[in-house]
Formats: sequence, structure tokens, C-alpha cells
Amino acid sequence: MSKESIKARQKKRKIMVLKYAKKRNILKLNRNYEGLQKLPRNSSPIRLHNLCSLTGRTKGYMRKFGISRIEFRRLASQGFIPGIVKASW
Repeated sequence: MSKESIKARQKKRKIMVLKYAKKRNILKLNRNYEGLQKLPRNSSPIRLHNLCSLTGRTKGYMRKFGISRIEFRRLASQGFIPGIVKASW
């Protein structure tokens, strides 16, 4: 389990990236790099991390499902992920 503060910080970054996305694209198209530098650091999508949406774990993250491999196995064995059964491991 990740610390709650790390999960909260990540959530805040996601909101900021969405907020400034349009402005960032316009500045990039106009090649206004000074304007880009004046935007908040956390408004850049590169600063987002891949975190498991359930536990906040960073390692073993599966992009297709948005969760870590450990949570994937747990959910698959309980039958919550369709098409994945324990016999297919």
C-alpha cells in the first residue's frame, strides 16, 4: 500500500494536467517556450506516474487494466476480470 499523501498528490497532478492541456497544446503549436515555462510544473503530463488505482503500487503496473500485477491476479482468481480464469496462468 502506498501512502495516502502520494495518492493524493497524483490525483492533484491529474487534475492539473487536464486543466492546462488545451493551453499547453496552443503554446506548443505556437512554439512559445517561454509561455510553457511559466505554467506550473505539475501541469506537464510527463510528471504523472503509473500507479495502481487500488493500492497505489508503482511497480508491476499493467497499463491495459490500470492496476498492479498483484491486484490483477487477485481479481482474476475471484472472477472479476472476464476472460481470465485461474486455469490460464
